[in-house]
Amino acid sequence: MDSRGPYHEGEIAVQARTGERAIAVHHGALIRDTLTAPAREFLAVQRTVALASLDELGQPWASLWIGAPGFVRCDEEGSVRVSRRLLAPAPSDPVRPLLSEGSAIGMLAIDLASRRRLRINGVVAVDDEDALSLSLRETWPNCTKYIQRRELLVEGRPWVSRSARSGTVLDDELRLFVENVDTLFVASRHPTRGVDVSHRGGERGFVHVIDERTLRFPDYAGNSMFQTLGNLTVDPRCGVVMVDFERGRLLSLIGTSTVTYGTEDPRQPTGGTGRYWTLDVRQWLEFSMPDGLAFRFVERSPHNPSADL
Repeated sequence: MDSRGPYHEGEIAVQARTGERAIAVHHGALIRDTLTAPAREFLAVQRTVALASLDELGQPWASLWIGAPGFVRCDEEGSVRVSRRLLAPAPSDPVRPLLSEGSAIGMLAIDLASRRRLRINGVVAVDDEDALSLSLRETWPNCTKYIQRRELLVEGRPWVSRSARSGTVLDDELRLFVENVDTLFVASRHPTRGVDVSHRGGERGFVHVIDERTLRFPDYAGNSMFQTLGNLTVDPRCGVVMVDFERGRLLSLIGTSTVTYGTEDPRQPTGGTGRYWTLDVRQWLEFSMPDGLAFRFVERSPHNPSADL
């Protein structure tokens, strides 16, 4: 970390613009370069993590990995290890081919049932046949807002078999996919601080399809740190992975973002922030989750803004 503390110039610019700089400085004490004992205990029992990394052009991609309890854990040296043996492979996953020794990586361990989550950013230190080992750069807990509670079940049944598909424009089927999403993850980057992945959630329909190449996302009130918007201020490229829990499908999209401030659309409320960001889609990949799993819906987040229709 440099003299600006845990934040880079993009994050500081957004914090100042929104009038939340003092809150961000206070919350910056949560950011560490090692995992605390409670964080290690939390990580050791998680089954779901969002992952982000960069392709050869520096474009962020996002995905969702699922495994048996213990597939992600912190070893005695303080590195985070992802076990290949305990990881349930998802066909056509876009992030796994991007990872090798030296790759930047962002990770969000998330317990959808309890709404707890933990951010971990770093670099792949070891990539062997047994596991990925990550050297930590920074880690911190996140608040529980906007997470729809779901329980991960092991049912031993396959999803309806369907091959992965890809493209550059959103057809009617994908528009329906996007319009029904209530959970997604965003990958963003900074040229020196690395890659990050964050959660976004809301009521079904909180993401709007503007046209076949453009999506718009509301930016709700959060922890005032603005890691994602801060990254997008410096480098507008980002990746998004959306989750269809009912059909067991994932939609990973990449493109360029634009952030806007000071406008509230009652049909797509921000909860009063007046902030939105759009994604100009360059490419998408739709693929299946690992077989033999299912998610049971429990309840929606009480913090989700509702549209004024």
